[in-house]
Amino acid sequence: MSDPLLKVENLTKHYPLGAGYLKKTIPVIRAVEDVSFTVDAGETLCIVGESGCGKSTVARLLMRLVEPTGGRVLIEGTDIAGLKKDALRAWRRRMQMVFQDPYSSLNPRLTAGQIITEPVENFERLSRKQRQALAADLLRKVGMSPEMMHRLPSELSGGQRQRLGIARALALEPSLIIADEAVSALDVSVQAQILNLLLDLQQKMGIAFVFISHDLGVVEHIAHRVAVMYLGRIVELAPSEALFAKPVHPYTEALIAAAPVPDPTRVRLEAPVEGEVPSPINPPSGCAFHPRCPLAVERCRIEVPPLVPMADGRIVACHVRAPATGMPHLARASTNSSFTPMA
Repeated sequence: MSDPLLKVENLTKHYPLGAGYLKKTIPVIRAVEDVSFTVDAGETLCIVGESGCGKSTVARLLMRLVEPTGGRVLIEGTDIAGLKKDALRAWRRRMQMVFQDPYSSLNPRLTAGQIITEPVENFERLSRKQRQALAADLLRKVGMSPEMMHRLPSELSGGQRQRLGIARALALEPSLIIADEAVSALDVSVQAQILNLLLDLQQKMGIAFVFISHDLGVVEHIAHRVAVMYLGRIVELAPSEALFAKPVHPYTEALIAAAPVPDPTRVRLEAPVEGEVPSPINPPSGCAFHPRCPLAVERCRIEVPPLVPMADGRIVACHVRAPATGMPHLARASTNSSFTPMA
């Protein structure tokens, strides 16, 4: 089996809170802690979780918009987390990002055509004819008229601006696109158009997506696999169909139970969760979810559960429902999509 397009190993990001000579230890915000996963070419991995769980920080770490505290991010086998500025620049062609807010992620002084061609002109010179041809082609790909290349972002609707953001991301023909809440600011009807556009582009161009979202309805529609994050850690990673049919981790179960169900005949899971998400400055010992978990036992309060592979191909970090077998190295290996599940 070929290597994955994206491989993330033990990715960690801590934000120190202040500094001082008299402080022996500086408190830190543990935004992302020991996150590992893979994404194959043409695959969509969705990352879900409550606000503040670290989803957007992971997206920024993958793009090297912020520097990791530890871990590796390998694109086609190259660790971009350790690359210097000039070397990293060459890899920008292979990975692009669609931001959450279509109103603030576009330069208001540039026309749509200039916004689309600007990334390409960072790497090569284009003639006026080439710029116009490129802008027209990409606008058509995202379902917009080439005549709109002369409009400013203020002259476009929210859906058109998000399509423009996608066209800009496609300009460099990337292998991987990171989409951070790419449809959350849009109306439901426009969301459907954008999601169908992304699926169509993926099928035609073989692009891989890391899709950050809190909307489980969107995730169920587009994801091949889903990673569930809680307080900076992945607690469950599973094929989408398996995860929504039978969640294993209590937190995953609670998320799905809390999601609105449009079908009144569909049976909802009952997994109420009380309390608030703990502070990432002072996370609980052991399993971070144990203060809110109805299944928590004494071991949950002491030991951080490793990610353990299960028979159906998912990995879960839970002492109760996926107890470790005494071979923690298997949990590391299981973050690769090609691992052999335990029986």
